[in-house]
Amino acid sequence: MKASKVQICRSAKRLQAIRTLPCVRCGNPDSQAAHSNFAEHGKGKGIKASDEFTIPLCITCHQWFDQYQGMTVDQSRTWFVEMLDKTNRMLSVGDGHEVF
Repeated sequence: MKASKVQICRSAKRLQAIRTLPCVRCGNPDSQAAHSNFAEHGKGKGIKASDEFTIPLCITCHQWFDQYQGMTVDQSRTWFVEMLDKTNRMLSVGDGHEVF
């Protein structure tokens, strides 16, 4: 059975909201919207994952994540999913509505 393709969604609103959050790894307030590195989230050769799969990371932690420093790909995937859940909870705090 063939895996279904993820529909790539782009959301400037979500990316802007992600950038207002501190880095989920170190707490640095200067964060970037870091996209998933995994095909199940829409990542492909030359294609970023869907914007719904973004987390706030500072430039140092973003590099750490993208280069799998100190982690296997499977460990990185597990960590990312946990941080995505945390990010989505952070975005919904306050008004009770998700941004994306």
